[in-house]
Amino acid sequence: MAAKKIIAICQSGGEFVTNNEGGSLSYTGGNAHAVDIDENTNVDAFKQELTDTFKFNVDGMAIKYFLPGNKKTLITVSKDKDLQRMVNFFKDSEQVEVFVVAEGVGAPNVSNMPASRTTMSETTLSPATPVDLTNPDSQLVVDAPVDTTPLDILPSSNDDKHRRAATQWENTITGVDQRFSSFTELREALHKYSIAHGFTYKYKKNDSHRVTVKCKSEDCPWRIYASRLATTQLICIKKMNKNHTCEGAAVKAGYRATRGWVGNIIKEKLKFSPNYKPKDIATDIKREYGIHLNYSQAWRAKEIAREQLQGSYKEAYSQLPSFCEKIMETNPGSLATFATKEDSSFHRLFVSFHASIYGFQQGCRPLLFLDSTVLYAKYQGTLLAAVGVDGNDGVFPIAFAVVDEETDDNWHWFLSELKSAVSTSRPITFVSAFQNGINESLSDIFSKDCYHGYCLRYLGEKLYKDLHGRFSHEARRLLIQDLYAAAYAPKVEDFERCVENIKAISPDAYSWVVRSDPEHWANALFGGARYDHMTTNFGQLFRDWVSDVSEFPITQMVDALRGRMMELNYTRRVDSSQWLTRLTPSMEEKLQDETSKAISLQVLHSHGSTFEVRGEAVDIVDIDNWDCTCKAWQLNGLPCCHAIAVLERLGRSPYDYCSTYFTTESYHLTYSESINPIPPLEKPVIAEVDMEIMVSPPPTKRPPGRPKMKQPDTVDILKRQLQCSKCKGMGHNKKTCE
Repeated sequence: MAAKKIIAICQSGGEFVTNNEGGSLSYTGGNAHAVDIDENTNVDAFKQELTDTFKFNVDGMAIKYFLPGNKKTLITVSKDKDLQRMVNFFKDSEQVEVFVVAEGVGAPNVSNMPASRTTMSETTLSPATPVDLTNPDSQLVVDAPVDTTPLDILPSSNDDKHRRAATQWENTITGVDQRFSSFTELREALHKYSIAHGFTYKYKKNDSHRVTVKCKSEDCPWRIYASRLATTQLICIKKMNKNHTCEGAAVKAGYRATRGWVGNIIKEKLKFSPNYKPKDIATDIKREYGIHLNYSQAWRAKEIAREQLQGSYKEAYSQLPSFCEKIMETNPGSLATFATKEDSSFHRLFVSFHASIYGFQQGCRPLLFLDSTVLYAKYQGTLLAAVGVDGNDGVFPIAFAVVDEETDDNWHWFLSELKSAVSTSRPITFVSAFQNGINESLSDIFSKDCYHGYCLRYLGEKLYKDLHGRFSHEARRLLIQDLYAAAYAPKVEDFERCVENIKAISPDAYSWVVRSDPEHWANALFGGARYDHMTTNFGQLFRDWVSDVSEFPITQMVDALRGRMMELNYTRRVDSSQWLTRLTPSMEEKLQDETSKAISLQVLHSHGSTFEVRGEAVDIVDIDNWDCTCKAWQLNGLPCCHAIAVLERLGRSPYDYCSTYFTTESYHLTYSESINPIPPLEKPVIAEVDMEIMVSPPPTKRPPGRPKMKQPDTVDILKRQLQCSKCKGMGHNKKTCE
């Protein structure tokens, strides 16, 4: 049976507009084409058809659409599964609106634009003209060397490529009687016009009453005179000589670009590509407009464009009171609270959405990972997070906080807020870094209703660092390897054997391990249930989200994370609606693996519910108490192969002996609630705001220089390092030995 086709109404060249009521988006302008797609269509084929239709470069194409009934959040199609999901969403409506956006270097192919006489040579930044983009009056002056091969801005042939600037801006100045709302608008039009037509100009008069400009080339008659239109605020061009005798690019000319000009150029791209890198900005500006920017200029322009799109960082802090209210209004049952210092400067913000709280309480195992991430926004700070695990071993964000700095006091506050949000009668197992402040706070806040497991990755890094300089790399690598083996060992005797291996290498390392509280990290000694999750690396997905938005103003960052969580909840709820198995897919696969191992085992009945199971070793299974001496059943929550062998002999179903957290039913409960959009915030009116709740930015600003590079994970430490056979040094071989 042929797959049912739906019509994709593909639109490009327009822009998204936010409606005043409800904050929904609408798309205006541009062109539209209809494309047939079905559930068998793959992304590459779809992109190729769009490329042929819109003349986009495939590598720079972004495909987006709205979810049914939701005009506030755009969903991105980047892989085959995304496209199939979109088709499934709209298979009943038989058509879907798709928006095609060019990003990065993927500029539209505009080779079919009209031709023009004007040419311009490749431009380079004049070293004698430094630029300060933090100064609104500063300008870039870019000189075009005479000895370079000229490039057509607007070519004489439709087959040649040309710069986007020419077709965009060649008519920004039209002639006498053209009117502008302000002198600023006029000056901006002059910037664009001069770039499009390949010449530079200079001001003869430039004040609040009149503007006179002429071509910078000597003896060229091109000039404009504009002044304020009598009895109005409009600016009107009174005189204009349109003729050039300077032969365009043959003259050594330059092009001005203020910080606002560059910011306006990249603003639209930045809207759809928040991680638009300064080096890519500089490359695109050079290619499309012939303007050279260095890295710092592109970085400052990005900051300006971001502020135009998102508002200022300072303003975002002042919006926190109303922002927290909006969260709780639009998502009833959520918790959003903030605190300031005595001088009203920002101290900390806690957010936990009702959908996350409900999902954790109803469907997730009582296991939470605590982690922190440094933020690189203007006022820096740190994000603290608590992340759970769904029944399919997927990341499930529960709560997060933005604090001015990572301190024991802020961790204590975060955990106090977390307890009030996820209050439950179940003992919770926490996994976090090897940190005394967290350990003490957990004991104080959760009392005996929790277990604290140390993150094995952080523990391994600490051991590696503490032993640095005392052992060879190979010895330290083996010590870390034995530490991991000791942590994963299910039985006490296995743990002790691994620790003895450490002692054989170094008595000092053995003492370090004994003092490291192994009851907090070793499976054989740990009292809680970690379900074989030994590191906080499990929350990498959420940490990546934070990294993507860490430079946003605080309210924008929180709302961006909310959007990611909202989409995650929705897609997982839709995907799981198709599951037909009793367990989630990952748990079903694990159970089937254990079932295949059980075939070769021999089962002997001992007494009551106790059985002896023989394979490579002999294990004792107590079916009624869900216990096996291999400890895998207790550690993982799924019957081990020994238990399955006994259950099959008794004619019982292994599914009845799996943790309820792994069932599809529990998974549905986890994602049964939705995270709702938050309407755009309006700028606070100072006169109407109670001064007691005004929030100002924290005193700490982002330090100069680039952020520190990420430290290597323990998994990299475990890799064998190159060792010289001649001098026994590390990191080189005998051929390169000095």
